[in-house]
Formats: sequence, structure tokens, C-alpha cells
Amino acid sequence: MRSYVITKGRGLPDDEQLSLISLVTVSDAQQQRPSRRLTPEEQGLLELCEAGYLTVAELAGHTRLPLGVVRILLSGLTEGGFVIVRPPVERASLVDARILEEVLNGLQAKFG
Repeated sequence: MRSYVITKGRGLPDDEQLSLISLVTVSDAQQQRPSRRLTPEEQGLLELCEAGYLTVAELAGHTRLPLGVVRILLSGLTEGGFVIVRPPVERASLVDARILEEVLNGLQAKFG
């Protein structure tokens, strides 16, 4: 029941929008503190985000709120222009083993 009240009955955002490792910070416009009234949970998330980028999972851990609740609150804060969400960095492609061997051989030739 409490989670439903905190989220005002809103549903979960897409996983691509707010994954566990999406980075969240306060937007520049947030410094002006728009007039929309924030819940204590939303205010707590904003205060945590003021220090810099945190992942969605870190925010859930610091607030001790369920991950789904944090994702819903962050979705609303993003729509309101309070926070900026950066998608996780894409995984690097695997390097060709042949290139690594050439680098290793070159280093061994130069430095013994």
C-alpha cells in the first residue's frame, strides 16, 4: 500500500529508459527550483543527485526504497525537468586477439 501511495499509482517506466545502471543527476534547470510541490521521497532523491551522477541502483540503496518505486519517481522527476538520466555506456566490442598479440610482440621486442 505505501509504495502505491508514494508512486501515486503510476506504472514502471521502460527498462531502456531507466535501467539499474542508468546515471542520474540534477538538471541545470533544477537549480531554479520549479514551483511543483515535491514529495519527501522525490526531494530525497534530488538531494542525493546534487552530489553528482549516481546509478538508479545506488539511489534505491541510499533511500532504502524499492527499486521499482525509485524508477517510477525518477521517471516523474525526469518528465518534470528536475533530473537528467544518461543511459549506461555501451559495452565495448571485443578486441581481436591477433592485434593484442602484435602489441605484446612489439612490447617484448622493444623492452625485452
